Amino acid sequence: MRLIQKKIKTAGALKKIIPGLKKQGKTIAFTNGCFDILHSGHVSYLQEAKKLADVLIVAVNSDGSVKRIKGRGRPVIKLKDRMWAVAALESVDFVTYFEQDTPLKIIKLLKPDILFKGKDWSKNKIVGKEVVESYGGRIMTLPYIKGQSSSKIINRIEKTF
Repeated sequence: MRLIQKKIKTAGALKKIIPGLKKQGKTIAFTNGCFDILHSGHVSYLQEAKKLADVLIVAVNSDGSVKRIKGRGRPVIKLKDRMWAVAALESVDFVTYFEQDTPLKIIKLLKPDILFKGKDWSKNKIVGKEVVESYGGRIMTLPYIKGQSSSKIINRIEKTF
């Protein structure tokens, strides 16, 4: 098992690593998300993505990005800790982050072979779809576990306490 801190990379470092992996014939997969409260839906989704690729890269939204997307009070967990938790998963090979509200810039930089999102996303609305398909990459959606979301967990906690 690789050490967690060795899995966490800048986007620039990953851009340098990926060509060597592709030369070895490795399939590079990419997904992204806030991962504000890591739950079984995330774990299941990332395990399924890893089954379909040799290398799984997860890009986590920065704190500012999460706040802009999810609103006041979010994220609950800071970026460093969210990245650490995602990197601890066996199915994840590398974790990075992005500052923008969408991962388009980092997708263009890393050029993954497969771009994954949950089935709660329509394939036509997945950010980066056109970019990945332009060089022959694939877009895939994976099962979404109903009722599993960080927002729903936070809402349940707020109602309970």
